Amino acid sequence: MKAATMPNELFLDIREHTRTRIPVPFSCALAEKARPRWFAKKLSGIGVVYDVSLKGARVSSEAPVNPGDQVTVLLRLPQQMAPLAVERATVRWAKDNTFGLEFMHLTSTAATRLQRFLSSQDQPSV
Repeated sequence: MKAATMPNELFLDIREHTRTRIPVPFSCALAEKARPRWFAKKLSGIGVVYDVSLKGARVSSEAPVNPGDQVTVLLRLPQQMAPLAVERATVRWAKDNTFGLEFMHLTSTAATRLQRFLSSQDQPSV
């Protein structure tokens, strides 16, 4: 846990996994996690990922999401052919067209790919 200060504010960053700010934002696709038909509201859209960690991401999108919504996400990580699938993510907060996702279920393969991507972002480019 670390304290950070902003003008006239004090807040604590209590994230378990540090978010990595992406130098070049990348796209993602969102779809509502399957629900019984009578609850379906057809949430889907594309978005832009600005930062990411092993447990979540900050996304900007015009998709109509609300805190608590369950979605599936396809992350288009830079320089990778296939998208990385997040089978279930929960919208934790939303403000204007930006929201925070908590990844609730990643396969071990997806988690490994995401970890490799995050590690490559920590190293200087050659």
